[in-house]
Amino acid sequence: MSSRIGIVGGGALGMTLALRLREQGHDVVVLEGARAPGGLAASQQIGGYTWDRFYHVILQSDSELVGLLRELGLDDRLHWSVTRTGFYTDGVLYSLSTSLEFLMFPPLSLIDKMRLAGTIMYASRVRDWKKLEKIPVATWLERLSGKRTFERIWLPLLKSKLGENYRIASAAFIWAIIARMYAARRSGLKREMFGYVDGGYATVLARFENYLEEKQIEVRTGAQVTGVRDIGSEAEISFADGSTTRFDRVILTVPASRIPALCPQLSTAEQERLGLVVYQGVLCASMLIKKPLATYYVTNITDGWVPFTGVIEMTTLVDKERFGGNSLVYLPRYLAQDDPFWKATDDEVRETFLAAIEKMYPAFTRDDVLEFRIARARDVLAISTLDYSAAALPAARTSLANVFVVNSAQIASGTLNLNETVGLANRQAATLAPLLESREPAVAHV
Repeated sequence: MSSRIGIVGGGALGMTLALRLREQGHDVVVLEGARAPGGLAASQQIGGYTWDRFYHVILQSDSELVGLLRELGLDDRLHWSVTRTGFYTDGVLYSLSTSLEFLMFPPLSLIDKMRLAGTIMYASRVRDWKKLEKIPVATWLERLSGKRTFERIWLPLLKSKLGENYRIASAAFIWAIIARMYAARRSGLKREMFGYVDGGYATVLARFENYLEEKQIEVRTGAQVTGVRDIGSEAEISFADGSTTRFDRVILTVPASRIPALCPQLSTAEQERLGLVVYQGVLCASMLIKKPLATYYVTNITDGWVPFTGVIEMTTLVDKERFGGNSLVYLPRYLAQDDPFWKATDDEVRETFLAAIEKMYPAFTRDDVLEFRIARARDVLAISTLDYSAAALPAARTSLANVFVVNSAQIASGTLNLNETVGLANRQAATLAPLLESREPAVAHV
């Protein structure tokens, strides 16, 4: 029996979920509060060119995402490039793109390098990742790599990504990152090969939205949801303009932190569980400059004085002619919810970031900057905390018969990226199929 389903949230997750539920025969409406769908994959204008607000990359092992692109008829617009990796430590920029460069990496001794390589190799072979949820990430990495390598490499990288939240993260957090990158290396014939769609995710989202329309899926933008109520045989959604709409089923794809306020009918236990999800946010600067900083797609940074997590030079991947011969650089900074840097103005961020770039890259001058833009997102990465799957991972089925949850906090065996997002939508659509058709009373899952 088909249902009329309202999906709250029109990011890649909500759009993919809508597609799969429509394939099951349901009448689906996607409700997105922003002016355009896409969420974190949405685009921006920079220097007169359209590209992603936040940096994204496709790995050759990203089978779920590549499959969706093929379904959308975009596989012929997917391009692959061999890239290089930089590493900035102790005020020096090193290349770490080959095994030989790794062996010659001065900050670590030969034994340190062997233990670091062993850690990565071991992590790539772990299959029972749930056991890692019981081990603090710092404990696990220091045990495998040794104290010196942990303090020189792992700890600065953890702090750049998680801040002091690294203290509550489990080993599953770093395992997921290592596993994804290692899988990409295997599929890329040991080369660092990344992909992108011509035109960026603006191309993908435009085609996706048209594809949903072809499938008779309605996408309502500017639909700011303020509340969700279960009213017996239906669920009612309230909007900021005072209107309401009823559906047979409602699926919330918004961050776990937002759900208790949207749906106060949830049990106290459910609300408390949702409150256990700890999110890391991101402030990401996009900089269009006249010439490249270096030749690396990503430069990892361990020097604590640098105010951003890494340097991502998108135009080492994408042809610079796409940007008029200029270079597009992303400078992300991951932030805990209580980080005071959230309060920094755009001008303060610009000054702080550019001062650091001047110090890191002596050939750079501010005259090179054509445009500098800043994007902020607070609830981005759900941190894999200790016992995450058992204690905090949100359940898809709630105690309300007609309200369900599908969000990125349910990505437990991976790290947040578009491939994992699409995969989650595919899996949850299949899992929810019998529940969406059932009229049996719900049982709270906590």
